[in-house]
Amino acid sequence: MRGSRWVIGASAVGMLGWGTVLPYQYAYASATRGWGGAVAAVAASLFSVAALVAGPVGGRLADRFAPGAVGVLARLAAAVAAGLLVLADTPAAYVVAMTAFGFALAAGGPAQSVLLLRTSASSDRRTTFAWLAAGQALGMGLGAFAAGYLVDLDRPDGLDVSFVAAAAGFGVSAAMTAAVPRSPSGPGVGSPAVGAVPGRSTEALRLVLRSPALRWTGVLTIALALAFYAQFDTGLPAYALTILHLPAQTVGLAAAVNCLVLIVLQLAVVRWTAHRPAAPLLMAVGAIWLACWVGLGAVASVPQLAAVVLVTTFGVFALGETMYGPVLNPLVASLAPKGHVGSTLGLFTGLQTGVSALGPLIAGVALSGGHGRGFVALHVLISAVAVGAAWRLWRHLGTARPAGRHLVAAADEASQPAVREAA
Repeated sequence: MRGSRWVIGASAVGMLGWGTVLPYQYAYASATRGWGGAVAAVAASLFSVAALVAGPVGGRLADRFAPGAVGVLARLAAAVAAGLLVLADTPAAYVVAMTAFGFALAAGGPAQSVLLLRTSASSDRRTTFAWLAAGQALGMGLGAFAAGYLVDLDRPDGLDVSFVAAAAGFGVSAAMTAAVPRSPSGPGVGSPAVGAVPGRSTEALRLVLRSPALRWTGVLTIALALAFYAQFDTGLPAYALTILHLPAQTVGLAAAVNCLVLIVLQLAVVRWTAHRPAAPLLMAVGAIWLACWVGLGAVASVPQLAAVVLVTTFGVFALGETMYGPVLNPLVASLAPKGHVGSTLGLFTGLQTGVSALGPLIAGVALSGGHGRGFVALHVLISAVAVGAAWRLWRHLGTARPAGRHLVAAADEASQPAVREAA
């Protein structure tokens, strides 16, 4: 568990630095630098596209080489990319640096997950990933809060302090990852991933597509990412500002409440759900987010309640997040083909990141045309798809258990041969 704490701490420090940049990057490129919304949108899109490509690449590297070394190199690359943003004085340079930053940021994700699997006991994995989610949320929140007092978007160099903070954060994160203690029950961070199977980069994808459980998990992952994460930074604030006509301060309060609820409830929810199978919990996440979207759509007709409903809804969204993060990655790892844990985690990381890149596009098309009800209806439908996919996954995992034997735990709590290969 000591090694897991180091991994979680390294992630939180990295997110602390990234949190100083994330809320201000669009305004910085479009208004402060005067490059326009097109450059800012292209930079954000290429950031996500690079992250989509980097997830499977990072996962494959985590299977073939020492995941600790992969994580260190990825974070050092993120530090360098953040430093390059200080020097980016042209639109092209800024776009290139943001693309490199997105690639480096996502490439280290699968290695981080493999390290957590290797440094935690099977019974502790949900708690470990819950701590990871809480640490990342806390780091992002503190970074954004501190940057609010340091950033000056009226000056061309007004975001340099955030770029430097991000570079420093990922530099420290790389050092902490390199110092992750050896696991008492397995190989150290510097040793190759146990059970890694050399082969073509497409082998993991082929194996994933052959598994019905992983296929349904993929549909579920895409739907849940589209239902909330793809809109958290763009669509939801834009809906509040343009359709509900709420002030920016209310949107900021809602985001702060989301972070606070996530941190406060995370471990309590994990303890409550510790021995419950993953699929019904993810079904509950989809149902919670569906209810949130229904509430956001209904309140458009009752403007006097819009502020209260928005802030409350962001808090309820966070309740779903407390189950999503700790449950999904251990589930994917438990279903991963033998020797391809990192690659499978990388593929699913890429799925989440890639579909999240669609969020600004969907929000821009719908909300710029004044189609607020259609925007909400689409996300109600997506949330319903997530509930249906989780139900099918639950049915599949239930029928896949051998008959005539003692009851076994759900897939993410069973013997988990693939996870043990990583541990």
